[in-house]
Amino acid sequence: MTQKTLSLRAWSELLLLAAIWGASFLSTALVLRELGYLSTVALRLFGAAVVLWAVVLIRGLPVPRDLRIWGAFAVMGLLNNAVPFTLITWAQQHIPTGLTGILNASTAIFGVLIAALVFADERLSRRKLTGITLGFAGSAMVIGPSALTQFDPTSLAQLAMLASSVSYGLAGSWARARLGGLRPQVAAAGMLSMSTLMMIPVALSIEGIPDLSLAAPSWMALLYLSVIATAGAYLLYYRVLAMAGAGNLMLVTLLLTPFAILLGALVLGEDLPPRAYAGFVLLAAGLLAIDGRVLRLAERKRNRV
Repeated sequence: MTQKTLSLRAWSELLLLAAIWGASFLSTALVLRELGYLSTVALRLFGAAVVLWAVVLIRGLPVPRDLRIWGAFAVMGLLNNAVPFTLITWAQQHIPTGLTGILNASTAIFGVLIAALVFADERLSRRKLTGITLGFAGSAMVIGPSALTQFDPTSLAQLAMLASSVSYGLAGSWARARLGGLRPQVAAAGMLSMSTLMMIPVALSIEGIPDLSLAAPSWMALLYLSVIATAGAYLLYYRVLAMAGAGNLMLVTLLLTPFAILLGALVLGEDLPPRAYAGFVLLAAGLLAIDGRVLRLAERKRNRV
């Protein structure tokens, strides 16, 4: 069976998606200065759902009526929005933006592993297994042994980031298995609608009605999160998923990490420990091994010599 690969077009859209999501960590950090983390997630999802349903209606796209599809939307909304958005947004209250970006790169490791267990055309080769091993080693280095022995807020936040990565990895395979035949606009709108319905009651019951008298930078950051980093990003997400498969799609988390680190340093003045950068190098090496392009190019060059 032909294995899923990344075309040049898929790579370009993946890079655009990485830039969009890389900036979302900074935007979240800005919003959290004035809003609770559950309210931030609920408003982000609600705004994105409104934008995408407007796109669906304007384009006259058919809305699914099959309850099984809406059930699939609910699972996707839980795995790809409600759970990881909540974990990541909570974690950003306790760890730097750049560190959340690095730990988020482990999504690609879990995504490739889960996809290999589910799909025959994304099987786990020796090269991918090597990459996954390097990736897990990188994640462990970033977190450090204290996360397993000292359960303070920082350690829990780092473990929450890893849990969000597992959730994202499951979501990628679920989307390919259950939502692959739908238009990207419809799939994203349905997913976000269900996750919005999950998060609004939770946010209201725990944090109450949010005070929306936000400063201009916070409003701009929230609008970016909803319109660009969620509504627009998930249109790209489903396009790349269809072209390249669930495992390859998760490589976006490697590409977004430099954006998150750079913006955190420039705007928020964050300074990460050397261990975090060393762990990212291991993560990057693992993901490059999974992709295999660099290894194949090096091998062809060696053969020419």
